[in-house]
Amino acid sequence: MSSLNRRQWLKVAAVTPAALVAFPHITFAAPSADDVKTLVDKALGFLKTAQKEDGNFFDSPQAEPGLTALIAAALVRNGVPGDNPVVAKAVKYLEKNVQKDGGVYVKGMSNYMTCLAIVAFKEMNSDKKYDKVIDAAAKYVKSLQFTDGLTEKDANFGGAGYDKPGTRGGPDMSNTHFMVEALLAAGVSKDDPSIKRALTYISRSQNLKSEFNDQPFAAKTDDANKGGFVYNMAAQNDPKSDKRTDAGGLRSEGGMTYAGLKSFLYAGVGKKDERVLAAVDWIRRNYTVSENPGMKEKDSGIFYYYHTFAKAMDALGEEPFVDAKKVKHDWRQELFDELKGKQKANGSWIGTRAFLENEPSLATAFAVLALSYCKK
Repeated sequence: MSSLNRRQWLKVAAVTPAALVAFPHITFAAPSADDVKTLVDKALGFLKTAQKEDGNFFDSPQAEPGLTALIAAALVRNGVPGDNPVVAKAVKYLEKNVQKDGGVYVKGMSNYMTCLAIVAFKEMNSDKKYDKVIDAAAKYVKSLQFTDGLTEKDANFGGAGYDKPGTRGGPDMSNTHFMVEALLAAGVSKDDPSIKRALTYISRSQNLKSEFNDQPFAAKTDDANKGGFVYNMAAQNDPKSDKRTDAGGLRSEGGMTYAGLKSFLYAGVGKKDERVLAAVDWIRRNYTVSENPGMKEKDSGIFYYYHTFAKAMDALGEEPFVDAKKVKHDWRQELFDELKGKQKANGSWIGTRAFLENEPSLATAFAVLALSYCKK
């Protein structure tokens, strides 16, 4: 059986029932390091051609430290050394964009970009070279949290948006989960007020009426959406939003649900907590690696979905993962197989215009990052 992965073995067993008698126990095993390396090496070849002379990857006149940070972190997590030319140029680009206020950005989206940069610098920090940069960036990110002038009863309290409060809309679930991950990577305590405040916002973004969520949409949640997470709870006040359900609630989304679960687990919320149990229950009912569940277009944000899926499932630690129909899933192998099947001949991945995943460098960054969690 060592030459067959689980999915291939099940196909064999389906046409040869006697095989199940001879080999009744199916082993759930992650892809080998060599399997993952093959895909990463192909991606590295593409990224080498996509990288600009200054180390940036974004294929437009606008510089994008966030994308460059994602790629650097993904490659290093997959064992690509820091002195590899692609990684080294990317890190130099990030260093060049460290601002006096501690943030890592060019113009706008300073929270999003700085959070991704923190994680990248952390991956490169084995010699503690970036300790001061990481500490300063963490302080900067904390300053962007929605707290000033707000009480804990305010729906925006504790969240994070793309930039400074008041400069580009309100907070959302995506930016807030990136903030939590970045602060914890920077060494901020799980008991730090910034983390506790973020959990307040994240709890309110869940389709779960509880002591942690008093938002009106939570009381209008139907069984299909219960336990999942929404992108932006502000959509409950917009009757034209396509995020709303017929009952006036908000639709749960796969990428956001895994982001919420990941945030709870990373921040130390117990697996027996009702919020975690509800999120896992939604995932059991909607488990898939072939689409981003809850989205009107199933491929929307699929590579973003893969990276939050991988991080949350790894943190949950249930292997095999059992869905609501009692089917056991070797999720690492299934995710790997899906990513392998979607990789282009040039080593890249590409998605739809939604989430800007038609930009191959971005889709590839999320795909390579997800691959780093496929190895057990």
